[in-house]
This record gives sequence, C-alpha cells and structure tokens, in this order.
Amino acid sequence: MLVTGIKSKPVYAPLRADTGGRYHLMLGKGMGNVALMRVLRELSSATPQALARTRVLLIPAEFTPLTNAGTESMGAAAAAPAGAAGSDARPDDFSAMGLEELRTFTDVATLLREFRSLLDTALMGTRLYVAGPESFIGLAMKIALEFDLNKDEIRAEELGSSARRVYCIHCRATTEDVRTNIVRCVDCGSWLLVRDHYSRRLAAYMGVMVDAEAPGELPEIKEVFL
Repeated sequence: MLVTGIKSKPVYAPLRADTGGRYHLMLGKGMGNVALMRVLRELSSATPQALARTRVLLIPAEFTPLTNAGTESMGAAAAAPAGAAGSDARPDDFSAMGLEELRTFTDVATLLREFRSLLDTALMGTRLYVAGPESFIGLAMKIALEFDLNKDEIRAEELGSSARRVYCIHCRATTEDVRTNIVRCVDCGSWLLVRDHYSRRLAAYMGVMVDAEAPGELPEIKEVFL
C-alpha cells in the first residue's frame, strides 16, 4: 500500500566540500559524522585555511538521543569503543582538525536550537553540510528553509536509520521514529498508512487513516524503514 516513486521523496548525494564557500557550518548525527570528516579532509587538502572558519555541531555515534538532554563534555563524547560505527569520526578526531568551533550534543532538539542561533548570525558565503538519518536531515533542512538558504548553499548526505517522521493529516500531530508501514498516531490514535509523500515544509512523510472505510481492519503491519 506504500505509494512509491513519488518525486517529493528526498534524494541525497554524497557530500563534497565546496571550496568556494567562505564559511562552513556542519551538522552531523551518528554515522553522518563520517561524511563530515570526509568533507573536512577535503577542505584540509584544498583550502586548509577554511578549517579555521568551520563550525561543527555533532551528536556522536555512541549517544542515544535523550529527551531534554544538553551538550555533552568532550571527554564523555570520546568514549566510543574502537571499531564502533563512526569511530573514525569521534569528537577527538574533529578537535584535531583545527576548527573554529566544535560542539557535541546528546539530542537533536538542543543541537537544532544551537543551529538556529548560528543561522541568526551567519554571514554571506556560508555553506551548510548536514549528514545523518533522513529524519535528522529533514529537521535541519526545515530550519534552513526558514532562513531562505538556497540549494547552492546546502548539502546533505543520508546515513543511518531510515525511520520516518510521520505527519497525521487528520490531527496534524507528528509521530517520530516510525519504522513500520502502519503506525498509530501519537495524538489522535488513528492508524495511519505511511506514504512516500514527503513535505519539506513539515519535514515529515504524510500519514493517512488506513481503516477509514472499515474501522479496525488493518493491513499486515511490517517493519520496512530500518
């Protein structure tokens, strides 16, 4: 019942450094931090002076996002076991790059608040790089669009879970971290079919009541967004 091939579904290319940018702002979560490190190494090779004009906001791979959590200390952030996913892009690795600023967080909401604050004072010529799960990218892009960043100033690479944010078209609530084709709305309780129709404005996929004509009769619920 998923509607595939809808053009609104985002497609992300691998990140590449924009050496024409004057300033660089990077957001990463989990495995996405590996992509950011790749870009930093490209900048270091092509225009090493750009690193001193680069700010990076990270949620390290070892952190599970926590509600109402704040910024973590650098010592705690570097505690990932060797060989863990993203372990070649730990905060200590970023610190060694000579950046203008590096901050680590344990939850998306706090990171995005800091991102919004940085955009308030961003200068012309800033390039934005976002890497991580699609839901993380979508929330960052939503804010970027509010600040009228154009497509030439934004780059994104999807890495990690494909779990979706789902917007209930009936009550307008958003259900987070959805991994199944059918999900119960966190607000109105409707059983929603998770469609491929994606809204950049809402940073979410549309959810439509799946049992409107036959209440309580649901298709098989399958885990499809891993």
